Amino acid sequence: MSGLSELYQEILLEHNSKPRNFKTVDDPSQTTEGYNPLCGDQITLYLKVVDGVIDDVGFQGVGCAISRASASMMTQSIKGQSVERAQSIFDAFHHMITEPEGELDYDTLGDLETLSGVNEYPTRIKCAILAWHTMKSALTGDVDQVTTE
Repeated sequence: MSGLSELYQEILLEHNSKPRNFKTVDDPSQTTEGYNPLCGDQITLYLKVVDGVIDDVGFQGVGCAISRASASMMTQSIKGQSVERAQSIFDAFHHMITEPEGELDYDTLGDLETLSGVNEYPTRIKCAILAWHTMKSALTGDVDQVTTE
């Protein structure tokens, strides 16, 4: 395994074992649930949006290492961002995960690039993207449970 791959794996393992923003949020603007029946991943995402900015974000749930690490990294990347910027981050992440041949927006992705290798494992893509679709649903006010199926 190359040094870069090892670093990426360490980052994923760190976010899985010590997820950031693994909490509920006081007085959230939106609470949305997501479910991946293929892997059994479940997430509840809490967003507090104030004046168009994601003031606070948290998540609770259970899932595989990829799902949990992705949710942790997502919350870090959108906290303090405008809703529009969060949508741009979603778009760049979705493109990275689902279109491996495309050009990556490294400026927008930042550390999220760590998850780029997931696209080599089609059955794991839904694990990585569950939190992201849940976030997008929360931002648009769609209160139905998000599912990867």
